[in-house]
Amino acid sequence: MIRVLIADSLRLTREALSVVLASEPGMHVVAQVPRGDEIVPNALRARPTVAVLDAELPGLDGTTAAARLRAALPSCRIVILTTSERAGALRTALEVGVEGFMSKGVSVKELTDSVRKVARGERVLDPRLVADALHAPENPLSERDTEILHLAARGHTPPEIAGILHLSPGTVRNNLAAINRKVGARNRIEAIRTASARGWI
Repeated sequence: MIRVLIADSLRLTREALSVVLASEPGMHVVAQVPRGDEIVPNALRARPTVAVLDAELPGLDGTTAAARLRAALPSCRIVILTTSERAGALRTALEVGVEGFMSKGVSVKELTDSVRKVARGERVLDPRLVADALHAPENPLSERDTEILHLAARGHTPPEIAGILHLSPGTVRNNLAAINRKVGARNRIEAIRTASARGWI
């Protein structure tokens, strides 16, 4: 029996995926989760074989949640569902060690086949996303840049980011200016939009 955890912020999508997968022979949906930060606690209780995670989740994005799930429950295999605009996240997902990376535009059959393959230990990558990722520019952001941009994307001001990361406000402002240059953005909002679209944050 393939035990499946589904994580998606939209209730309708979660429930639709649950109905589809639960109707498949040999599959049982053991948990539905609306937020990225709720994945690990639910997975530790439900012990899924496969976790199907949306790349865009509140609380914790799908890739970061996948990394934490991998550490907490190594036996659980992970499929991330994403939009084509997030194709650049493929590299990050592969670094985390996910077994599946699929577009949200796949058919029901493609998804169910992928869950079965991943449960068997195979890796399934959407060829369209692989092609996009091969042509996507390399991520120019350092780990610190990513940390700062994540906080900025959540609405924190430079002084607040400085307090959270134990840096001086001047250092944060300099970092944000450097980030703008690295991603070719004119301001912080544009930098967040560009980095997010390319899967860098």
